[in-house]
Amino acid sequence: MPMQPSEIEALIKAALPDAQVTIEDLAGDGDHYAATVVSEAFRGIPRVRQHQMVYAALQGRMGGVLHALALQTSAPD
Repeated sequence: MPMQPSEIEALIKAALPDAQVTIEDLAGDGDHYAATVVSEAFRGIPRVRQHQMVYAALQGRMGGVLHALALQTSAPD
């Protein structure tokens, strides 16, 4: 069963409470999403580590229930 965008957003916000999260369903199939995550927690942290933080927030769902997630992460301006 595919994940809903609201579930992805809730998991990310649970781990990064200040995050501004935007989720887009890329293919309309509930399996391929793009996420933009902006959080102060990312400030000064390399992009790879930022992505690892988001993947950790998804609690092992990447590659299983959630097939593909294109990520853009940043600290607020």
